[in-house]
Amino acid sequence: MPYSVLITLHLFAAFIFVGTVFFEVLMLEGIRKHVSRDAMREVERAIGKRARQIMPWTLLVLYSAGIGMAWHYRGVLAHPFDSAFGTMLTIKIVLALSVFGHFITAMVLGSKGLLKTRYVQRIHTSVFTHMIAIVLLAKAMLYLNW
Repeated sequence: MPYSVLITLHLFAAFIFVGTVFFEVLMLEGIRKHVSRDAMREVERAIGKRARQIMPWTLLVLYSAGIGMAWHYRGVLAHPFDSAFGTMLTIKIVLALSVFGHFITAMVLGSKGLLKTRYVQRIHTSVFTHMIAIVLLAKAMLYLNW
């Protein structure tokens, strides 16, 4: 598949994923103290249901395109510490794998009925932090050299 198609698919899937995480962390957490506990549970349940419908497909596109893009840079990734680009790309990939691990953890906990609000908040905060780092690295890869 052409690199231009891979990067376009990757960007659109990233918009959906990052946008969802930003919404949940910045918006939902900000309204929690202004909404009753029962209403908040209902909102979280509805958002969770919709996310379970969309996110597996979004992540499939995001990670599939990411793997295709990484294949394009396999020469750089063979020696990741020989260049600033390779180092940052490697860190970005490690962070992306960690995000995927968070997603799998949330799905497993959810399927067992163990995904409580405090776990959701911690996972979202961690993924949010990872996503900020990934976005910054994606831009820095184009401009930083050492």
